[in-house]
Amino acid sequence: MAVGASVAPSVSAQPSESGAAAVATPTPAEIARAQELTDYINAHATPGSPRAVNGLRRDVATRPLGPIVDTVGVGPVQRGFWSAFVYSQFHPNVAPPGANDWNCKPKAGQRPVVLAHGTWENAYNNWAAFAPVLKKAGYCVFAPNYGRTDLLNGGGLGVVLPGTNGEVAIEYSAAQFGDYVDRVLKATGAKKVDVIGHSQGGLMVRQWMKFGGGADYDHPERSKIGKLITYGATHKGTTLLGIGALGRGINNLGPAFNVLGVTELLVGRSGIQQTVDSPFIKNLNRSKLVFPGVDYTIVGSRYDEVTTPFDLTFIRRPGVNNIVLQDGCEQDTSDHLSMSYSPRAMSIALRALDPERFARLACGPSPWFFSF
Repeated sequence: MAVGASVAPSVSAQPSESGAAAVATPTPAEIARAQELTDYINAHATPGSPRAVNGLRRDVATRPLGPIVDTVGVGPVQRGFWSAFVYSQFHPNVAPPGANDWNCKPKAGQRPVVLAHGTWENAYNNWAAFAPVLKKAGYCVFAPNYGRTDLLNGGGLGVVLPGTNGEVAIEYSAAQFGDYVDRVLKATGAKKVDVIGHSQGGLMVRQWMKFGGGADYDHPERSKIGKLITYGATHKGTTLLGIGALGRGINNLGPAFNVLGVTELLVGRSGIQQTVDSPFIKNLNRSKLVFPGVDYTIVGSRYDEVTTPFDLTFIRRPGVNNIVLQDGCEQDTSDHLSMSYSPRAMSIALRALDPERFARLACGPSPWFFSF
């Protein structure tokens, strides 16, 4: 389907006073049916191919992205998100320490670990503490910057800042990520990777798994992923402290109430897709929430102010290890941004990757928001 091609089931037109058929305003139910069809087409399209749009919503198509651009140089280790954020404003393309060594070969019994940052984040400010811990533990670590686009391509106002990524439609980020994983597998000689995702990063990886060839439900041995570990991921969307839920409710009243379309100009396409009950969230979670042969560790923080309520991050299926960060360590008050700088969060990942070597979990103070 060509870029911008619209999907619009027939809408009953009522005759006008002149006897001609007037253009009818689609009902919310008709818009919803058109959106289901649009989502179905996009879900089964070849990754990276043009995106169908819902003609009844007057949606705006976004462009697929090219390959992920390699990071340039390596930044220093950071102790908190905001110090890493400031550094990345001046060095937006650096890798976190310990990551993106394309000559690295995994040790016996290990898989390469790929880190997926969140919305408006980058490989460095998300993982400047996490990546070196994994590298020290002996892993080959890879951290891409995915989903960078422009304002006219659904990027939102975040694109004006250097080093903001994960803005474009998540389907396109997932296609980029899939190509990157293929490159990691080829470079390392591994058959599978393990993935750690923060916020949108976890959700985006599941999109790749389900619709981009990352995981195979019927033939688990063909899956390209062995373990998925996520922190504050928007697996079931977010109400964003009620703002997102309110916007979604207003939007569902009909095209005249498209407040999220206006909001998209601010937060970007991926931000709107992550609101609770969005068509994207519904489509991803309609079936196959988990894949056989993949180990899931899902971590949420009671103090998360972005993924709200925080337990929307959990995937409640047999075999999924859902963890509240504060269980057993109340002094860890990590919020959404500081979670990837929490010593306990890092130890949870290490235990998930290798429970025999890293059985003990760390516990110590980790601040809410003021992570420097």
